[in-house]
Amino acid sequence: MAEQKQITFTLDGKQVAAPAGTLVIEAAKRQGIEVPSFCYYPGLTLQAACRMCLVEVEKMPKLQTACTLVATDGMVVKTTTDQVHGARKNMLEFLLANHPLDCPVCDKGGECELQDMTFRYGLDHSRFTEEKLHYPEEKWSPLIYYDSPRCILCFRCVRVCDEGMDVKALGVGARAVQSVILPNQQNHLDCEECGMCIDICPVGALTSGTYRYQTRPWEMTYVPNPCAHCSNGCKTTLSVRTNEIIRANNRDQSGVNGEFLCAKGRFAFDFTTNAERIRQPLVRRNGKLEPASWEDAIEELARRLKQVRDSHGPAAIGVIGSNHTTNEENYLLNRFARVTLGTNNLDHHRTADYAGLAAALGPKAKDAMATMADVYNAPAVLVIGNDISNQNPLVGWQIRAGVRHHGLRLYVINDRPSKIHRQAKQVVEVAPGGVRPALRWLATEQGQFGAQTTESLVQLKAALEAETDIVVIFGADIQGAAIRDLVSLAARFGGQTRFMALGDYANSRGASDMGLLPDRLPGYAPLSDAAERSRFGKLWGGEISSKPGMTARAMMDAAAAGKLKALYVVGANPIKTFGVTQPDRLSGLELLVVQDMFLTETAQRADVVLPAASSYEKDGTMTNTAGEVQMTRRAIDPQGPRSDFDLIRILSHQLNLLGAGAPIRLRTAEAAFDEIRQNVAGYDLPVAGLLAGRAELSSASCRNLESSYDIPDGAVFSSNDFLFTSGTLGRYCSKLNSTNEAKDRPWSSSPSMQSWWYR
Repeated sequence: MAEQKQITFTLDGKQVAAPAGTLVIEAAKRQGIEVPSFCYYPGLTLQAACRMCLVEVEKMPKLQTACTLVATDGMVVKTTTDQVHGARKNMLEFLLANHPLDCPVCDKGGECELQDMTFRYGLDHSRFTEEKLHYPEEKWSPLIYYDSPRCILCFRCVRVCDEGMDVKALGVGARAVQSVILPNQQNHLDCEECGMCIDICPVGALTSGTYRYQTRPWEMTYVPNPCAHCSNGCKTTLSVRTNEIIRANNRDQSGVNGEFLCAKGRFAFDFTTNAERIRQPLVRRNGKLEPASWEDAIEELARRLKQVRDSHGPAAIGVIGSNHTTNEENYLLNRFARVTLGTNNLDHHRTADYAGLAAALGPKAKDAMATMADVYNAPAVLVIGNDISNQNPLVGWQIRAGVRHHGLRLYVINDRPSKIHRQAKQVVEVAPGGVRPALRWLATEQGQFGAQTTESLVQLKAALEAETDIVVIFGADIQGAAIRDLVSLAARFGGQTRFMALGDYANSRGASDMGLLPDRLPGYAPLSDAAERSRFGKLWGGEISSKPGMTARAMMDAAAAGKLKALYVVGANPIKTFGVTQPDRLSGLELLVVQDMFLTETAQRADVVLPAASSYEKDGTMTNTAGEVQMTRRAIDPQGPRSDFDLIRILSHQLNLLGAGAPIRLRTAEAAFDEIRQNVAGYDLPVAGLLAGRAELSSASCRNLESSYDIPDGAVFSSNDFLFTSGTLGRYCSKLNSTNEAKDRPWSSSPSMQSWWYR
């Protein structure tokens, strides 16, 4: 990329250098000079509506708006003169002419930009004597309220909904002083319920249905955490008071997501207080799950696990892990299964073939993996399969921002509709199940399609081969051999091609990286590698079998056939995930154990149920679908449940007392992460960056794993969740499920949504 030309100008008496084309308001911000503005927002189109950013420019007869003024060579700008101060004070007087003086009851009090500017410029009276305009507050949805008199018509909400989200659910009605913001459905919203309009609003015109009238900003503590739902790893700041999460946002614009949060990240935190949460252990007695003490439950679980192992051998035990638990917990579960229990029957719901991608890329995996920032900065992006608008909202946001800001070119191959297609330069639509054959054709020109599809593929291939530095994004449709086809195709592209496999859930990537797989150890080391088995065996205090275990689907089949006698499920719901509808499918089990937050379909059939803490209630790390690792921190204390980390560790000690395996000595998530950093390929990450709140990229390197590695059919699949669902968590988010959009699931079959969503 060519180096951008620099210009020099004078700002408040100082010589300032900036790239050509920089706005004065941005140049001032970089120098630590605040130029107030309500309508300006980085990344959105310029509005110049509030006139608060007025500055004085030498040789210009009038004050200029800094949010639309481009800095030029030799320009002399002053931001603090008496004339500027007076003009800003007058602008505030206009803005307050109809603004209600209800700061004591306004939810924005204490973090309102208008309030801050009023205090700063000392506006203590008004020359307007007319009665203020009055309008009743409007409830646009259970999550979003609008108070028209507070609105200062900055149009931030309209622009972020239109440009940022590509939803266009807000507009402006009437004229002049009568102007108001209007929803797209007369008196209510029909949208994604992302809440971006709330957080971007500089005043209290738009307020949150989860937060309003509950507390004040100075009465809360703020805990940054990766979102607990999808795999994009958006950072959400949890606002906590009296051990309860009151709201979530990301107003400081830190994290991989900047200012973006979807409906789940902003509103779906109340699963932590759902009435259906399990608060104490349950043990099945006389055919019924009954409350038990922790001591009784752990003792009975350990005794029965040992009994199954002694009677039927380790191969009769299966372990299914989670894509919601932390890296440290997944690492411990790996050690617990392979050494304490002695079984390689270990798996989880795999929603992307991360191992296949690591194998295909080999040693160059780290340099070839795309981050969320890479998606935004790429000159071109190829999306293959997956509905990223619903399943990976941050990826969609990054693509839309790239299209707006620097002309990113989007190419798509898909067998289903998606909102992101509206941004594409070219879309190749194929029949259901046709994504993989279409990729095969692009890579080898083998396969039969109709004339129109073939012509589209020919055009797409030519366009891609003319691009450089492409980011390739794909979902569960592309796995095994298809990934090798994709890497082969990308070898023909110019520049550096980067890849991103899209999983479904918060730690889908971390579960794979930590080795919750039947044939691989942490860091994708194959069980066939004697040196790796020996290394982890010595580290964990036992021997590891070289025989690969069963996949999750195979375990369910083995349970139905009576070949699997015990199943230990941690943070998963295999009955729902794998579609086990017949009750007798698990009748061959002598022991079913579930660790979870809720009494899921699987937990209802369990012999022992242990209540587990959520990711907002424990410390650790998580890895998003791009391989970016972030720290999760305990925001609230769980009332009754314990972390999966503690439950696995305590169970290992109890089994050790019974003579089964060495106990896990790691006592904290920090100690476990230190062990991961030293022993798991790609995870030797700088702790300082993680502690500072940054995301650090893991290398996802693959030790000695053959590039031709293939996975069993059905081992990797997506649940194809839509925006308002997220595995076992979205079901328990009452605020999210109170919206009309959530009730209309799935959107593709909702007539009310089809009219605009797929147009």
